Amino acid sequence: MTKTSIALTELVEKGADQDFLRDLVSHVVERLMAMDVDNLCGAAYGERSGDRQNSRNGYRERLWETRAGSIPLKIPKLRSGSYFPPFLEPRRTAEKALAAVIQEAYVQGVSTRSVDELVKAMGMSGISKSQVSRLCAEIDERVGAFLDRPLEGNWPYLWIDATYVKAREAGRIVSKAVIIAVAVNTDGMREVLGMAVGPSEAEPFWTDFLRSLTRRGLRGVKLVISDAHQGLKAAASKVLSATWQRCKVHFLRNALAHAGKGQRQMVLAAINTAFAQETHEAAVAQWRIVADQLRVKFPKLGALMDEAETEVLSYLAFPKAHRTQIHSTNPLERLNAEVKRRTDVVGIFPNDAAVTRLVGAILLEQNDEWALQRRYMQLEGLQSLIDNPAARLSAVIN
Repeated sequence: MTKTSIALTELVEKGADQDFLRDLVSHVVERLMAMDVDNLCGAAYGERSGDRQNSRNGYRERLWETRAGSIPLKIPKLRSGSYFPPFLEPRRTAEKALAAVIQEAYVQGVSTRSVDELVKAMGMSGISKSQVSRLCAEIDERVGAFLDRPLEGNWPYLWIDATYVKAREAGRIVSKAVIIAVAVNTDGMREVLGMAVGPSEAEPFWTDFLRSLTRRGLRGVKLVISDAHQGLKAAASKVLSATWQRCKVHFLRNALAHAGKGQRQMVLAAINTAFAQETHEAAVAQWRIVADQLRVKFPKLGALMDEAETEVLSYLAFPKAHRTQIHSTNPLERLNAEVKRRTDVVGIFPNDAAVTRLVGAILLEQNDEWALQRRYMQLEGLQSLIDNPAARLSAVIN
C-alpha cells in the first residue's frame, strides 16, 4: 500500500472528528502541490535524475481560508526561483480590504463619484452596515496581527518613507501621512516591519512610530535610509542611534535644481564621479574636489554639497555587496507606488481605520510575496553588522 493510501485510510478512520473535512482538504491540496513542484523540478522528492532542473528547499507555512475553515498548508520552497500554488489568491486580502473600505464609504455617504461608480459596478448598492462591519472585522484582525507581530533578530538596514492620502476628519477632508518601514535582517530577507497613519511627518509622530518598532523587538539597526526630512532624521538619531543615509536619488534631484537645464548633465556626471569611488575615503576626497569646482559657477549647489556630504556618502562605509540597495529609498518607492495605485481607487477615506485597513492589507500581501522570493541581499557582510554575534565554542575533551 502506498503512503498516499495509508494517509487517506488514517483520515477516514478519523471520520468522527469535526476536523475531518479540513484534514482531508489539506491532504489533497498538499498532494497536488507536491505533484506540481515535482513537475517544476523535473524529478520527484529525493529522486536522482539527470532531468532534474530544480530542487526543494523546505516549506513555508500559510493558512488557507476556505468554506471548511482555516486550513494550515505547507507550501514547498525551491532553491532556485519561487513557487506559489495557483489555487491561492495572492491578492485576495487587499482586494477584500479595498471592497471593505469602499463599502464603508458608501454606507456612510462620503464616497466620491468615482467610488460610487465602482460600488455600483461591484454590485454593492444594497450593502448593509452589518455586512460591512463583519467584513471589516475579519480584515482588521489579520492586519492588526501582522502590524503588531514581534520582531526577532537583528535588522541592520531600515528604509523609512511616507506617502499621503485623503481622509475625512471632523467633517473636513484632510491630508494624512502614511509612514511605512521596511528592513532587511541578517539572513538577507526583506520584510515590512510596520506602518502608521498620522496628521503630518512631525518629529513626535516619527518618534512614536520608531519607538513602537523598538517595543516590538526592532534592534541592531546600523543604517536608516530615508529622504531629507528633519523630523525623521531627529527621531532616528534619538531612538535608534544609527547612521543616517540620505537618499541619493532625492539628493540628486535637489542638486540639479540649482543648475540650468543645459548644464544638468554635466553636473550629474561630475557628482557621480564621487559615487563611483571604491572606498568611503576616496569618495569624500572626490566629493570635495567636485564641490569646489562647481562652487564657482553654482554657489548654492556647492553649499548644498558641503551640507550633505556626510549624509549622502554614508552607505559607502558599509559592505560593497549591499551598496546598490542601500544608497536610496528606491526599494520602498516601488512599494509606495503600489500603495498609491490602490488608495487612489478610494479617493477619500472615511476615517483613519479605513486607511490602516487597506494599506495594511497591501503590506501584508507584499510581505508574503517577499517571503516566497530568494534573499533580497547577499549574506556577505551581514554577519559583520551584528552587535553580539553568536559565540562558537570549541569542544573540550576532559
